[in-house]
Amino acid sequence: MFSPVKIILTGATGMVGEGVMHECLLSDAVTQVLIINRRPTGFEHPKLKEIIHENFNDLTSIADQLAGYDACLFCAGVSSIGKKEAEYSELTYTLTLNFAKAVSKNPSMIFCYISGAGTDANGRMMWSRVKGKTENDLKKLPFKKVYNFRPGILYPTKGLKNTLSAYKYFGWLIPLIKLLTPNSGTTLAELGKAMINAVTKGYDTQTIEVKDIKILAKE
Repeated sequence: MFSPVKIILTGATGMVGEGVMHECLLSDAVTQVLIINRRPTGFEHPKLKEIIHENFNDLTSIADQLAGYDACLFCAGVSSIGKKEAEYSELTYTLTLNFAKAVSKNPSMIFCYISGAGTDANGRMMWSRVKGKTENDLKKLPFKKVYNFRPGILYPTKGLKNTLSAYKYFGWLIPLIKLLTPNSGTTLAELGKAMINAVTKGYDTQTIEVKDIKILAKE
């Protein structure tokens, strides 16, 4: 058994965040979802509350509205394509840690971070190192628990509005990819369910790889 939870979610204007939010709104385990965005999403739902806030590095002006939540599902993120390490680090490491520090003031807060398959703080790839440092330093904050999710290929949820345009052209490849490399990715629905179950039921490792996402999604 588990107690229903109230969740803070970022990234709802992107494919991943919208997909995870969709699962939260469907789940009986989630009673309220607070989405924090830089611009309005246009979403409406009885469980949903939205705050428009431009600066994720400074949440002082909305700090009192962040109290009383059980978990933060941090799904905001940017691509490393075309970015130097300093810029990518600012938009990934610095922004995430500043946001996390603000919500960590909730005494029972669980933080779930969307990282990526292949993340390694000592890796050769720039994005991998930045994500790895972010994962490691999130674990040092005073959360009840931190879970770093490392999804691979993410298959979209049909009907959602923020699905990347590339899926419109290459969606026909998805069944083939699933057949040839079944452990290379998960559906957005599985990711969302896995994050909810990690918060409500817990999991025995803080680093959640693709295989763990599939396990958690079925619990």
